[in-house]
Amino acid sequence: MKVSFHKNFEKQYIKLSQKLREQFKKRRDIFIGDPHSPILHNHPLQAEFAGYRSINITGDYRAIYKELGSDSVVFVKIGTHHELFGS
Repeated sequence: MKVSFHKNFEKQYIKLSQKLREQFKKRRDIFIGDPHSPILHNHPLQAEFAGYRSINITGDYRAIYKELGSDSVVFVKIGTHHELFGS
């Protein structure tokens, strides 16, 4: 699977603690091996994020991505549930 990162994702990622960046890398590796692994809680989003999907990084942190094709995705945002969705 080809994984790329939107510039907004990269800006948010840089601001994360080293621990959170490492946690994302672990979840990214799981995602590449099995995008629907139960640990990721991969699910489609609605409303303003319709067409995007979200995976869990920690209990509160999420990464939002969009499928570009059968084997290509772009991560577009990362942050807490509240930062991303406002609730």
